[in-house]
Amino acid sequence: MTLKEELKVKLIEQLNLEELTPEDIADDAALFGAGLGLDSIDALEIIVLLDTHYGINVANPEEGKEIFQSVDTLASYIAKHQS
Repeated sequence: MTLKEELKVKLIEQLNLEELTPEDIADDAALFGAGLGLDSIDALEIIVLLDTHYGINVANPEEGKEIFQSVDTLASYIAKHQS
């Protein structure tokens, strides 16, 4: 399983998106707004997911705006910052 596939599964589980499958989420689809329609509570859940599963701490919420744009940007951030 690739990092992007793994991320999609974890996002679905963490955010209770049972109506979606990993195949429903395009790598470059926006996670917030017109894309998946996630909100600020979901952003906090993604921060918890990154910390719990990847040991990555996102301390600055402003930084999250860049990181949380899509599965592509999330995977790229994890690849760069995972120890």
